[in-house]
Amino acid sequence: MPDPSSLRDSTQIILPCHALDGLGDRFRERFTVTIVEDDGYYRIIGSPVEIKAASDFLARNGVAVA
Repeated sequence: MPDPSSLRDSTQIILPCHALDGLGDRFRERFTVTIVEDDGYYRIIGSPVEIKAASDFLARNGVAVA
């Protein structure tokens, strides 16, 4: 059985809200993800394929994704 934390890592990205400044609309239009705001952070949730693509997009646009 897979480790739950590894599944979370492949299905979500957590970023400070300001990280999507200037990218928010393009990001929301381009990817099929759920974005939940909580205490100054966005939790971006989606399929592993969408999260990988979203992560690559964010990195190309200067957003550090851990």
